[in-house]
Amino acid sequence: MASHGTPIPMISSPCGALAGVAEVPGDKSISHRALILGAMCVGETVISGLLEGEDVLATAQAMRDFGADVTRDEGGTWRVQGVGVGGFAEPASVIDCGNAGTGVRLIMGAMATQPITACFTGDASLVSRPMARISDPLALFGARAMGRSGGRLPMVIEGARDPVPVRYEVPVPSAQVKSAVLLAGLNAPGQTVVIEREATRDHTERMLEGFGAEITVANEDGKQVITLTGQPELAPQVIAVPRDPSSAAFPVCAALIVPGSDVLVPGIGLNPTRAGLFETLREMGADLAYENPREEGGEPVADLRARYSPDMRGIEVPPERAASMIDEYPILSVVAANASGQTVMRGVKELRVKESDRIEAMARGLRANGVEVEDGEDWWIVTGCGAVRVTGGAEVETFLDHRIAMAFLCLGMAARAPVRLDDGAPAATSFPDFEPLMADLGADIGRDV
Repeated sequence: MASHGTPIPMISSPCGALAGVAEVPGDKSISHRALILGAMCVGETVISGLLEGEDVLATAQAMRDFGADVTRDEGGTWRVQGVGVGGFAEPASVIDCGNAGTGVRLIMGAMATQPITACFTGDASLVSRPMARISDPLALFGARAMGRSGGRLPMVIEGARDPVPVRYEVPVPSAQVKSAVLLAGLNAPGQTVVIEREATRDHTERMLEGFGAEITVANEDGKQVITLTGQPELAPQVIAVPRDPSSAAFPVCAALIVPGSDVLVPGIGLNPTRAGLFETLREMGADLAYENPREEGGEPVADLRARYSPDMRGIEVPPERAASMIDEYPILSVVAANASGQTVMRGVKELRVKESDRIEAMARGLRANGVEVEDGEDWWIVTGCGAVRVTGGAEVETFLDHRIAMAFLCLGMAARAPVRLDDGAPAATSFPDFEPLMADLGADIGRDV
């Protein structure tokens, strides 16, 4: 599966019980950060369990372009020989980040306080996504950006030659914006402060601390205040990347809606800023169990068992939970379509500026397959089919979005009739083995040629 080139139409048909162990790939968010911070160390960082999807491979190549030595051995271990904070070289060619919104935004932050210039681009989806939310705070450090209308890629970033520390309050909950500012702050003198009104995933803060940066997190007047002291010498690390909870969401949710299923997903990350989906599913009545809880690489980890749950009911998802599960709303809407009653999702306008407009993409596809959906700028409501089951039988457009593609493939497994996709290839950006992994569990997914 690949997210570039010729589309790969797919068909997902109703199947028997899903069963087995789903060894999902490494966490995408942690993989990006491990490569970037490894490149900003002096010495060799060793990474196991790295997600080898297209998004992360694009970040690995970008770190090479900025002067780091990034290699993979035959056993799948990655080694990053860093160049130190402030040591990036000016790339000789355009940095192509493919579909990686996280990758491009974090890399922009990392290079924005270094006296170099870089041009960034991506695939058709990425070049349509707004980057002003990154370039605006980076300008406060002294960086300059020039992109297409609306602050879109391709974009040239001219790094600050004499960066200054900043104090920045993130206007919308966004771990990408927060992380870009913190990475820029690494090469600025003094203290850079980021203020969040709502806490977002904290992988960057955890990893910065692990690499030896001086960073503190405090609560002031109900806001989260993160203070980073710039220009440290980061120490190389040995990192074991936990399995990605956003990828685990697909086999987990498929097991909940396909009769008779029992699936175990081992070693998934359960960082509190990422576990909102599983909390929501339990509130809906899902049969989920955490087994063997432990900590690996500073992150909470457990094995997650999911069993078919025929009595799930719709709920109103608390808006304040959105930041902890923003990438999981597409697959949650598939579960909601198979539950009884209405599932109400509010505070989710961020979904409209992801790899696609995910509210619009899911609403259109669900409606085509017989599910009632209402939506607005910042909310949507899915009315579940319950015991009647989703009708299915339609073709949906994935809009080059990996999570839309995988969500509708899961829908087809539990529907009364097969669900077709115009292009299932984008799944490879985050889950390159999705198709064979689900087939091993018992799914009936085929190439619709």
